[in-house]
Amino acid sequence: MAKKDKGAQTIRLKSTESGHMYHTRKNKRNHPNRMELTKYDPLVMKRVLYREEKK
Repeated sequence: MAKKDKGAQTIRLKSTESGHMYHTRKNKRNHPNRMELTKYDPLVMKRVLYREEKK
């Protein structure tokens, strides 16, 4: 069975247009800075910028 990755963390990506959030995992060793992704926001029905938010 595969071991759980020690460098990976669960993060929240929050929309810049609304309050919608996605939950995903990222490896802190490979991506030490905050993530910014363009994803679909179902509340405004378009693709918007999502930023990693503090826990």
